[in-house]
Amino acid sequence: MSDSASPAPNPTKADAASKPAPAAVKVKPPAPEDKPFGEFIPQLFLPALIKEINAFGGDAPQLSFEQGPMPVVGSPCWMVLGTFPGGRRFWLCFTEAGISSAKTFALAETGSDPSLLESFLIDEKKTTLALLISRVVSRLNSQKWLGPN
Repeated sequence: MSDSASPAPNPTKADAASKPAPAAVKVKPPAPEDKPFGEFIPQLFLPALIKEINAFGGDAPQLSFEQGPMPVVGSPCWMVLGTFPGGRRFWLCFTEAGISSAKTFALAETGSDPSLLESFLIDEKKTTLALLISRVVSRLNSQKWLGPN
């Protein structure tokens, strides 16, 4: 008769106490993008956008978050409206109350209304805070609206 045929020994309380406890499962904190839309934009996006724009050294825009008619087409949307000293304005519009919804971008020079609505972040699989910030800043900088260009 071989050892493999004998039943396995029952562990005793002493054996259980000598084994280390399993490591606690680390719970990953929720991503900033998991916050509700109504909290994400004013609490995370707007302050981060101002901070990034300030890094360019130019005038920072006054930002607001509101629901209203989308520039150019007038359909209802959620939007971030930025107004620079001197009157230049930009709009980042969300068709629904979610950062992953379809987005558009519009610009207007001082004294004029926006005339073009651009698709914004249409090829991205996942929208993140960092991505939104970098693309808005990139778009504004391409207009030469940020810092000394």
